[in-house]
Amino acid sequence: MKNRLIEVNTAAKEELFELFLLLNNKDEVERFMRDLCTPQEIEALVDRWQICKQLDAGKLSYREINEETGASLATITRVARFVKDEPHRGYLMMLEKIKRLKKQ
Repeated sequence: MKNRLIEVNTAAKEELFELFLLLNNKDEVERFMRDLCTPQEIEALVDRWQICKQLDAGKLSYREINEETGASLATITRVARFVKDEPHRGYLMMLEKIKRLKKQ
């Protein structure tokens, strides 16, 4: 899939992102995601999040993460790049939010 996010109509993209802010609980998020995404797309998102957490823990090599999750080395490398190098910082933001919640 091409990186179409750059090409997508900005208003439509913003509207989609705003929709997530309207969701009130886990059930609503799940219902919306099941309509919005295919099961494979949801599985890919789950895989990326699990990889992110494993990279953050720093206990496993890429190969060990591959063996544990079944995710390709390309996917693991991509997630690692977004965790370490990309300016969006979304993975790191969510990791920090989870860590703060666990401390409470």
